[in-house]
Amino acid sequence: MIDEQTGSQNMEHLDEGELIALIDKDRLPRHVAFIMDGNGRWARDRYLPRIAGHKQGIESVRDIIKLSIELGIKVLTFYAFSVENWRRPEDEVNALMSLLESYLQNELRGMMENGIRFYTIGRGNELPESVRKWIEKVTNETRDNKKLTLNMALSYGGRAEITDAAKAMAQDLKNNKVSIEEITEEFFARYLNTNGLPDPDLMIRTSGEARISNFLLWQMAYTELHFTKTLWPDFRRHEMLLALIDYQRRERRFGRTSEQVNRR
Repeated sequence: MIDEQTGSQNMEHLDEGELIALIDKDRLPRHVAFIMDGNGRWARDRYLPRIAGHKQGIESVRDIIKLSIELGIKVLTFYAFSVENWRRPEDEVNALMSLLESYLQNELRGMMENGIRFYTIGRGNELPESVRKWIEKVTNETRDNKKLTLNMALSYGGRAEITDAAKAMAQDLKNNKVSIEEITEEFFARYLNTNGLPDPDLMIRTSGEARISNFLLWQMAYTELHFTKTLWPDFRRHEMLLALIDYQRRERRFGRTSEQVNRR
């Protein structure tokens, strides 16, 4: 189910082929970001341990990646583990780290076969050593793939990212590597984790929560936001297509008027 305010509920009965027919392939977002919320609630509703929801959520990730490659979307960013998530129970954190390591081990071959480049943002030094080794391996082996960039936000927080960027730029100023006159928004963005990636065109959050939770605070200045009540483990191709149709119904003005946009 998608946000009732979008007016798209009446399309939920359409099948996948009918939904794809409604999508303008020339107006797809280049970059879609996801806050994958609802794994715990999905598991609780089924009287299962929370990790079962996280495991089922990986199937949604696989589904969305496959559909995105088929459609031609170039970048996906998944908010997989925030800096705040370290506060969760130790058993759950350890299980999530183990799940991440297994995912990297199991998916590397598929990434190579499907032209997927793996990328991460966040304070990777805070992750367990075994996870860091697999991240380095998968990142290095997939670095030349061009079809889709799979970006995982790990030990990530938007405020932490901006703070780290400001510190790095301040150090360069101190060392006379840059001058104050050089600093612009574009220049500052080079210090962010996402340097080299386009800003998200669309951000999708599942589970009915309507907030961005310290995610890509700088990058989402003009991102279209889509909130759905669907829990992440149930968010599959059909829900993704509905979100894309909702996105394409919107007018992206970037500070201009409708008349200016329509004259282009």
